[in-house]
Parts: sequence; C-alpha cells; structure tokens
Amino acid sequence: MSSHPPFDFTTQTVHADRFGGAPQGAIHAPIHTSVQYGYERVEDLIAVFQGTAKGGFNYARQGTPSTAALEAQLTQMEQGLGTIAFATGMAGICAIFLTLLKAGDHLVCSQFVFGNTNSVLGTLRDLGVEVTTVDVTDLDKVRAALRPNTRIVFVETIANPGTQIPDLDGIGALCRERGLLYVVDNTVASPYLFRPATVGAGLVVNSLTKSIAGHGDVLGGSVTDTGLFDWSGYPNIFPAYRQGDPKGWGLQQIRKKGLRDMGGALSSQSAHQVALGAETLALRMERTSATALALAQWLEQHPAVGRVLYPMLPSHPQHAWAKQHLKAGSWALSFELRDPAQCLAVCNRLRLPIKATGLGDTRTLIIPVAHTIF
Repeated sequence: MSSHPPFDFTTQTVHADRFGGAPQGAIHAPIHTSVQYGYERVEDLIAVFQGTAKGGFNYARQGTPSTAALEAQLTQMEQGLGTIAFATGMAGICAIFLTLLKAGDHLVCSQFVFGNTNSVLGTLRDLGVEVTTVDVTDLDKVRAALRPNTRIVFVETIANPGTQIPDLDGIGALCRERGLLYVVDNTVASPYLFRPATVGAGLVVNSLTKSIAGHGDVLGGSVTDTGLFDWSGYPNIFPAYRQGDPKGWGLQQIRKKGLRDMGGALSSQSAHQVALGAETLALRMERTSATALALAQWLEQHPAVGRVLYPMLPSHPQHAWAKQHLKAGSWALSFELRDPAQCLAVCNRLRLPIKATGLGDTRTLIIPVAHTIF
C-alpha cells in the first residue's frame, strides 16, 4: 500500500486485494480451499513451522492465503500492525483471554459487555483468573479496580444493548501509565466510525459478522494489534514466542494458541464473504447511523416511550464523548417503554423489523433483551 498515494477509507478497502498483489491482475484475492501447503525443501516447511520464514502456510487451521488477504484488509482499516481472523468474534475474545492470562492474573472488564462475553468471564474465574467488572464510564472506578496483578483492561466502544461509551481517553492514559494491555471491542462502531488506536488500545476486537460483513450471511471475528503495546514487558509470553521483534510476540502467541491449539479458524470461503461485505462498510455505517438517529429522535418524542439510548442524542449520558470520538452513532439503539408489560406486544405488532437475535444487519432487527440475551 505504501507505493500508492493516500486514498480514502473505502478506496483502500475496495482495492486492498489488488494493491496487495492478487495474482493474474485479479481485483479479488482467490479463495484457497487447500488445507495443506507443500514445499520443495523440507527446510522451508520447518521455517514456516518455526515462524522464521516471511510468509508461508502449512495447515489451514492457522491461516490460508485467503484469510491472510482479509487480515491485511482489516489491518489497513484499523491502521494497525497486524491482524488475526477468527471463525467468530467470540473466538477472538476467548483467544485473547485464554492465551494472555494465567491463573492468578487479574482482568478489569467493563460491566457493560455482550452477554456471551460476560459468560466467558465466569469461565475465567473458574480457571483461576480474577475478574472485576466495573462502570467504565467512571475513570475513578476503573483506577480503583486495578491491582498489582492486573494484566488487561477490556471495554466495548459502544456497549450492547445500553450503548454506554467508556472514558476511552482516560482509560487509555491510565493503561499507558500502568503498563497494562488495553483491549477494545470495536464491533458496534467499526473501524470506519472509530479507530481504538487513537485512544491507545493495544488490541482491537471486531465481530466481523456485524458491521464489517454486514449482511447477516457469514460469521467471523478478528483481533488487530495496533503496535502500541510493549510486549517485551508482558510476563505471559511463552519462551517459544519470544523470538525476533517483540512487536510481533502478542499476535504470534494468540495465533498459535487461538488458531493452532484452540481451532477457532475462519474458512477461506467465509474470509472472502467478509471481504466483499467490507467494501460497503463506510456507506452502510453512514446510512444505518442516519436511520438509527432518525428513529431514536422519533421514539424519544413518543408518549409510550420512557427512555431512548442512542449515543448521538443529547440526552445520552456520554453524548459528549460520542461527539468527540465517533463519526456517527452506529446502528444500535435501545428504548424502554413506560409500561414494560407491553414490551412483547409492541414487538409483535411491528411488521417490518425482524424479531431475531443478531446485530449489524442490512435489515432492521428487534429483540427484547431482558427476556433473551440478558
């Protein structure tokens, strides 16, 4: 990409494969269905296994040329150092927690997280990792939660379903001061509306299923290293991965443990679908954000509605931060009825919104969260 003039977000995304050197002048990287990758010399295969080769593939569980093309596209979006693609966003989150934390370590996590992420916190506690959940809109509470054994602070840019926004700048500065790994799940905002590297995040998580792929037809997840965290001082890097430039140690360990050992691999076919969806990310995020804002404004005036939660409404508790950090408010909004007993009846009377679980689709989805995901 460096040999080309600076292009805008969509141009860089649409032409990522071509600029990356797709063969035979293709505008899309091919779909590689091969599981095994052979070499003329066994020494070359060994170099790939040991991580000393530049590039190369050995077994599709650890990546293929197709997933590598998507990873390059995502790295460009986040302006990061490198990316690992996973079968789902939850696979990426689990890979971070289970490969970078040990029994006796401490994790500080937002109390406003996706229901499945919250479930994983229980698993971590069972494995001996100490977990503190905290109101991340209050920096003093985050600071008070830190301990000598704290390793990671984890937040979501825009929480589902309450749309809470953390003190992104304040937490980033705190993590830099204490040498902590700052992990931001950027799924709802997407790299188009916000880049977590701007607030000091070391790792960025995206559920590719949602904003980036965006059409409700493929699962995927990713973890991007922004290059801002100093892995040379992180105590939980295995000796085998303390090779070469320390900037690559974190992703190397996550890839080996999260893909090779845990098997959370994205297929080449799915990688191709995600990459195609990503081409319209900017257009979709602008349009869905505008639609969500219009709907939020209408709902806020409706006599049956008690409260509307949407970051770009002046009534939102973190509206100032939303205006500071986000290009737009994204597609997620929540509202509460003055009479909660009418919740299911109201959902059932809606004709166009689809009553289904999921997020970030081209279709409007609605779900009563208290009765389902929470």
